[in-house]
Amino acid sequence: MKEEKATLAAGCFWGVEETFRQIEGVLSTTVGYTGGTVENPTYQDVCSGETGHAEAVEVIYDPAKITYDELLSVFWECHDPTTWNRQGPDVGTQYRSAIFYHDAEQKAAAIASREKLRSSGRYQDPIVTEMVPAAPFYRAEDYHQQYLERRRGRIA
Repeated sequence: MKEEKATLAAGCFWGVEETFRQIEGVLSTTVGYTGGTVENPTYQDVCSGETGHAEAVEVIYDPAKITYDELLSVFWECHDPTTWNRQGPDVGTQYRSAIFYHDAEQKAAAIASREKLRSSGRYQDPIVTEMVPAAPFYRAEDYHQQYLERRRGRIA
């Protein structure tokens, strides 16, 4: 079986990961930090706003079961791509909307999907999602992995 990777940032990674974990053809998800300037950042480092990292989800998927374009459709649906460095109550550069593409095909697909969304008229405000080459991805601390799945059924 061939596996491919998508790296997407759409706000707090807990909900984004849970969304992608539910999709048939997604083999695994990992939450972490990417797009910054510090090696092996911690959650506290990233939250400081000093590292430049985004909270992101690395999605390993089977392209025979789900396409990159289909993953991008889910990405656009699971957050507001018009808010700069913010998703809901979460504010900061780590919560920015970004697609970290891994090759020229992903870049072209990401740009095409953004243009399709822009021309759809769905949003009045401009789409601010970054399209950037994949950077080193640093796995977040264990307590962040599948956080919502582990919290299910518990009182906060």
